[in-house]
Amino acid sequence: MTDQLFTIPLWADLTAVGLGGVQGALFASGFRGQRRLDLLGVALIGTVMGLGGGLIRDLLLAVRPSMLSNNWYLITAVAAALVGMLLAGPLRRVNSLIVVLDALVIGLFGAFGTVKALALGVPLVPAVFVGICAAVGGGILRDVIMGLPVAIMHVGSLYAVAAGAGCVLLVVLHAFGIDYIVSGFAGFALTAVIRILAVVFDLSLPEQRMLYRRKVAAETAAIPIIRRQQ
Repeated sequence: MTDQLFTIPLWADLTAVGLGGVQGALFASGFRGQRRLDLLGVALIGTVMGLGGGLIRDLLLAVRPSMLSNNWYLITAVAAALVGMLLAGPLRRVNSLIVVLDALVIGLFGAFGTVKALALGVPLVPAVFVGICAAVGGGILRDVIMGLPVAIMHVGSLYAVAAGAGCVLLVVLHAFGIDYIVSGFAGFALTAVIRILAVVFDLSLPEQRMLYRRKVAAETAAIPIIRRQQ
């Protein structure tokens, strides 16, 4: 399979969009007090989370955004956001679900962004950059719209680092002749595993801990933290 002929399957791209929409809606539904959102606000955040990573990826690659080339992207993102709203009540105490969905979303968008960049002939290092931007793009747009500190800019569990590790693994495997499906799955899996383990074990970059120390994020506060013995 040549690079020119390779395209990300529609069902796979829509899976990432759908998971992002559900995760975004669950995240937005958890706010109380002055930051609480109405139904439209929750649906908007879910839609942004579902479409943001792919939009940033395509803009960086100077191609028509996928969301504008097929009806199913917008339909899937909005429907997933509505599903997330419906699940927010029954799952309001299952904070770990948001973390798992977040890990899957950044893993998928990171892998798809890197693969699409490589397939379009982008060199390895810029392809990794595109993958990282695709992975964290939805979260950045979410935080900006909600007026929150941008997660990747502050102390917390490994987020962009997890995406970067997965994207680097993907391009390394591709450079050794591994096809996109295998290398993409490996990159996705590594990103998701690092992200989840970082939350469970309260891991962050040493430089961040020197500046300020806090729990990884408000939405993960209920997850039991396994602390390392000194």
